[in-house]
Amino acid sequence: MAQPFSLPEFYVPYPARLNPHLDAARSHTREWARGMGMLEGSGIWEEKDLESHDYALLCAYTHPDCSSEALSLVTDWYVWVFFFDDHFLELFKRTPDREGGRKYLDRLPAFMPMERGAATPEPANPVEAGLADLWTRTVPAMSDAWRARFAESTANLLNESLWELSNINEGRIANPVEYIEMRRKVGGAPWSAGLVEYAANAEVPASLADARPLRVLRDAFSDGVHLRNDLFSYQREVEDEGENSNGVLVLERFLDCSTQEAADAVNDLLTSRLHQFENTALTELPPLCAEKGLGPDETAAVLAYVKGLQDWQSGGHEWHMRSSRYMNGGPSATGTTSGFGMAAASVRLTPRSESARLRSLTHVPYRHVGPSLLPDFEMPFTTTLSPHLGGARVRIVEWSRRMGLLEAQPGVPGSYIWDEARLIATDLPLCAAGLHPDATPEELDLSSGWLTWGTYGDDWFPVVHGRSRDLAGARVANERLSLFMPLDGASAPEPANALERGLADLWRRTAAPMDGAARRMFRAAVESMTASWLWELANQAQNRIPDPVDYMEMRRATFGSDLTMSLCRLGHGRKVPDEVYRSGPLRSLENAAADYACLMNDLFSYQKEIEYEGEVHNGVLVVQNFFGVDYPTGVAIVHDLMKGRMEQFQHVAEHELPLLCEEFGLDTEARETLSGYVRELRHWLAGILIWHRGCRRYREEDLRRGSGAPWHLGGPTGLGTSAAQVIRLLTEQGRFSPAGRVRRAAV
Repeated sequence: MAQPFSLPEFYVPYPARLNPHLDAARSHTREWARGMGMLEGSGIWEEKDLESHDYALLCAYTHPDCSSEALSLVTDWYVWVFFFDDHFLELFKRTPDREGGRKYLDRLPAFMPMERGAATPEPANPVEAGLADLWTRTVPAMSDAWRARFAESTANLLNESLWELSNINEGRIANPVEYIEMRRKVGGAPWSAGLVEYAANAEVPASLADARPLRVLRDAFSDGVHLRNDLFSYQREVEDEGENSNGVLVLERFLDCSTQEAADAVNDLLTSRLHQFENTALTELPPLCAEKGLGPDETAAVLAYVKGLQDWQSGGHEWHMRSSRYMNGGPSATGTTSGFGMAAASVRLTPRSESARLRSLTHVPYRHVGPSLLPDFEMPFTTTLSPHLGGARVRIVEWSRRMGLLEAQPGVPGSYIWDEARLIATDLPLCAAGLHPDATPEELDLSSGWLTWGTYGDDWFPVVHGRSRDLAGARVANERLSLFMPLDGASAPEPANALERGLADLWRRTAAPMDGAARRMFRAAVESMTASWLWELANQAQNRIPDPVDYMEMRRATFGSDLTMSLCRLGHGRKVPDEVYRSGPLRSLENAAADYACLMNDLFSYQKEIEYEGEVHNGVLVVQNFFGVDYPTGVAIVHDLMKGRMEQFQHVAEHELPLLCEEFGLDTEARETLSGYVRELRHWLAGILIWHRGCRRYREEDLRRGSGAPWHLGGPTGLGTSAAQVIRLLTEQGRFSPAGRVRRAAV
């Protein structure tokens, strides 16, 4: 069978090396698989299948430095996970049998007990037998924290197979954002990252495991592994198995392009994720280790973990080029070498990969772009405006004045960023009135206050800390904000500025009626937003346009999505269990709504951010940079993505939430509360569109006169920045065109 496309030229920045214990692992895992019942008689594999797939070679390439014992154990884990994939395919995907698949998966966590030495059920099939054996052999070497993390990633890997099965049942192909999120779970690379900790004897300290740099390294690694696999496995998964969960197919449908063009786009995204990995390891990880006060041994373990993830990327590529499980013919297969130590010959820094890296770091700020181009937004939901809007508009001005938002802060140069005219023009009570049409006057004031405070902070950090590149000061300022959100009712310190004063006041009014768990969740939502401001400052300091996946995930935080959605949940009490809100379908629902709103904001704010602020954080700009397209094409792609996210929101609400209610056995009151939350999110989406259309924060005529603001969003000052102002002036006069040819994407 002819290949459906030619493999692209891959970016392979690290040499692949082969573990010298390969033959021992091959011999061991063959006998282990036979002992677990995975070979003759299983109906899934014969010995020749295991030999041709050569998972020992995969592990020898991806874990080149571990001991013979560790390599054999890791190889057994991979044999088990690939057998599970084929076993589940034959039993439940080909049928398809969702109910049977659910019962099959529900038994597996019992074979991963959290208590050491706990009894497990009698295995009923090779998957259960293999998992019980592997868990017993692995966990003694690792901490309780690692065991919990690895059990979670294993459960995600297994349970998200139902998501793939549901998509096959409906003939549905995911949108790109949904696909990336779900592929991390079902694809198993986070699970692989956990095994890297074991094999490299490099367990990540618990204090770092959930920090952004480690999370990004894990996610970028996972995306790289999965996207690479999608390119090699397209023919097997799409043409043979009828899979809908393949990145090439996802982009082929989303971009309405040829299979070859989609494959090239997937390879570009793979390259971008590897660039993101490198940038995070070099710029974010060292400050984190210093901040957490890691000793030499812990720091060495973190670095060994990073090296282990790098080894996996290169080793995984070499294995894909050799395994009979995938298509691997064509131009990219030529020139590869065999034999120990020879894989370094395949290290490639491609012209396409390096031009993409250069493009992301050489953005010319303050380009004249003209009024923002706005598509016809397809909003299927409506909302009404609170009858208390008029009063809220008056009271937000009074509150902002009391908090000091409308004046310069003592001892802080350039801090006079808002006055009354700017506040009124932004009109955040209008947004609150649409988000919460049934709110009482007090509730509407609280919502207006949070929106105002978050918008002020979003303006404050770039001016006070960004223009001077004061990243250390910004970090200290951000850490202080948590002091004004005490969880136990303790008193907060004296506020040093309007940002702290406003937060202290809002927290006191919001957190007082909450229980401890609700306070922790709400504070985490606020901290997620404020921490994202530091990420923006770091990118601005590098003049770096973010990677598209990292941008979408961080944009939810910079927009304050979790914070404002938490306000919607304040009245739910304990009617809906917390685990329901943490479930995959609920997070998918919220993320789809957040992405739609964030991208809508990017479309409205494009001129303000690109022309007047010199920003690098805008979804349209990210798309332009990634695909190398012009502004109108970028708008069209973003609008298509918005439509995909809206379809995802509606799909989850209509099809996945009813199943979720059944799985959790929710009573009538909980189901009604959940339905009410979906209705609140619909108001949230419609209200945000009403605000964008009604406020005066983004219109060209208001931008030109600064909306009456005391500080005009004119970009950075200081050494080396005056040229940007000259470029902007000449551009507005039509006398300058930024260097570099803008190419149209092949797709």
